[in-house]
Amino acid sequence: MTDIAQHARALAALGHEARLSIFRLLVTAGPGGLRVGEIGAHLGLAASTLAHHLSTLVDAGLVVQDKQGREVFNRVDYPAMHGVLGFLTSECCAGVGRNAAEDAA
Repeated sequence: MTDIAQHARALAALGHEARLSIFRLLVTAGPGGLRVGEIGAHLGLAASTLAHHLSTLVDAGLVVQDKQGREVFNRVDYPAMHGVLGFLTSECCAGVGRNAAEDAA
């Protein structure tokens, strides 16, 4: 998968209100992440709905799940998150199809 395709997939996953809320909650939680039940309790999401949205975030490469005993911890893949942010801002204010003379005018 190309970089742009992977970034598009990540952004598409975040383009749903519930998934964006889950992702932001996990960012807030930090590197330790949260158990599935904790996420559901914070956001008021049913377990089946939550599982579907977490699966989408995992498939998009934004969330990593770690099984510890009987519990599954979910945490943000921070390098992937920073990769998406870097992709969005990498050419900020570089101009499009202009030369230095046009920029000076």
